Formats: sequence, structure tokens, C-alpha cells
Amino acid sequence: MKITFNINNLIRENIKSLKPYSSARDEYKDVSAAEMIFLDANENPFQNGVNRYPDPQQHTVKDLLSEIKGIDKKNMLLGNGSDEVLDLIFRAFCEPNRDNIITLPPTYGMYSVLANLNAIENRTVLLNEDFQPKVSQIMEAADSNSKILFLCSPNNPTGNSFTADAVEELLLNFNGLVVLDEAYIDFSNKETWLTKLDEFPNLIITQTLSKAYGLAGIRLGICYASKEIIKILNNIKPPYNINELTQQRAMIRLQKMTEIKNEIAQLISERKRLKKELEYCVPFIEKVYPSDGNFLLIKVDDATKRYHELIAYGIVIRNRTTQPLCDNCLRISVGVFEENQRLIRTLKSIS
Repeated sequence: MKITFNINNLIRENIKSLKPYSSARDEYKDVSAAEMIFLDANENPFQNGVNRYPDPQQHTVKDLLSEIKGIDKKNMLLGNGSDEVLDLIFRAFCEPNRDNIITLPPTYGMYSVLANLNAIENRTVLLNEDFQPKVSQIMEAADSNSKILFLCSPNNPTGNSFTADAVEELLLNFNGLVVLDEAYIDFSNKETWLTKLDEFPNLIITQTLSKAYGLAGIRLGICYASKEIIKILNNIKPPYNINELTQQRAMIRLQKMTEIKNEIAQLISERKRLKKELEYCVPFIEKVYPSDGNFLLIKVDDATKRYHELIAYGIVIRNRTTQPLCDNCLRISVGVFEENQRLIRTLKSIS
């Protein structure tokens, strides 16, 4: 069932009338043509591999992603990390000092940071005790100026995925955009919502190469959405937001999917082993929450004390005790076998 949705009702008026900047590489795209002399972009002509501006639409990277994900590249926008993608969504659809968004704490902190940056009210509806969305309360919090609902699934820092029924109910009933953050989807046995883009035109999905693909250092985030939404975001993105070195490194990595899948499988296996060890062998750990991410959320007797003890042993984790519903909770990323072994030994040695 495809829902009826008019994206024009959400676009800011100044964005509707905006004429996007046209770069030299937008006007003439075939920069690989050896016989051509390029005197159009005021570039330095001395060849060094990065003297030319990068492809503003990252066609080669998108071709690889299209093959891997089974999504038309016209349904993609790449950002300087997912944070740039999220910021573009704010700027395209949220009117400062008027509109609002809805977030579901505990969740990824950049949603609220970007809301503040863009002068947008952030209405929070806490997850329930099982870290699932309270659908009825979310709908009660929404009004005619509620432009975006942010769902992080698998969620950070809790690690769990939201039920498909809850996500679908929100997609069907929320009158704005639903941004589904799937940064950790590769570590989950749940299905991605990418196959539902045609069914839900109000759905935006963000993913990243930082987690499962091991490319946090190059800052490359991906937005998947309807062609109409992608066109709007393309109109306002910086012309060369993904640099040449990032594109090159992404292309190299995306051609090593067997290696990537093996790494994912190892991390999932280590996550299971680590969970079991922490649950049964460390007395001060009260609970290890189920996780579909590459991390575990654990509840301990005194999170701040245990955090500083681990720091003293040279192990850095995240103290999440200040987050809603996360009292005395620590978040631990899953490392390689040797790192996890050292963590386990250290935790066992702490009284």
C-alpha cells in the first residue's frame, strides 16, 4: 500500500524558489576525457591526482552503492558524514523559529544539536522501558509544524531495533518526514527499510560507511529517499561536498564486499561472546541489553566509577549514565578478539 504524500507541502518557501549553484563540473561532466583541455574551472593545471575538482555527484561511488544495495542512484545523496545529510534535511524542510522535530531519547545526540543549530524546536518523547517508540504519545506530541520524526534503528546507545509494526504505524500516520537512521543496520538480522522507499514517499533513510564498512575517517554518509526529496537536497548541498580522496577510498573499499562481510560476521560473533562473558562473569554488571549494533549497552552498579577504573587500565568506553533511561549504563564498542579479551580480564579484576 503506497501512501499519498505531497513533498511540496513541507519544503521551505525560500528553498522552493532557490536556484542551485551550477559548478563547472556540473556543466561539463566528462573530466576523464583525455583529449579534452579543461580551462573552465580555474583549477591548477599541473597534474597531481587531486588538482581537478571532484565529481559533484559522485557517480562512480553511487554506481557501486547501487549495485550493492539494489537502489537506483537517483534515490541517493552522499554527504560529508551522515551529519551533513541530516543538516541538509533540516535546512530544506524546517523553518527556523517556527517548525519542530520529534526525537525519541535516549538516541543519537546530533539530532538535538542540529535542531538547536537550525533554531528548530526539539520535542522529545522518551522510549518505553523496552526502548521502543510510544506511538500514541508521539502522535499526540505532533502538530501541523512537526516536520521531521527521527527514528534511530538499531538505536544508539541502546542497541535495539524498533519493531516493524511501530515504524510502519508512524510512517502511515505522521504528517511529516520520517528519517530512519540505519547507521548500524549491517550488524542486525532485521531487514533494512530500503525496500520500502516506493511504498512510503515520506521515508528518508540514512546509512554510513563509518561503521560496518570501516571508513569512519573518510566521513561519507548516504541518504536514500524518493527522487523528489533527493532533488531538493541536491539543490542546496555544497557543490563539491565529497572530496576526491574520500571518493577514491570509498570506491576501493566498496569493491571488497567479501572482506567487509567477513569483518561484520566476526564482530557479530564477538558481540555474542562478549555479551555472554559480561553477563555471567562480572558481578557488578546488572544487565547486558540485547544489541543489533556493533556495541553493547550494560547496566552496572556505578557507571562513573567503572568508567574511570577502565580508563586507568587504558580502556576507553562511553559513560551514558546521563542519558534518559540509561542510569548507570556504559556503552562498549565491540573490538577485535584481543581487545575484547583484555576488556573481559580487566572487568573481572575490578572489585
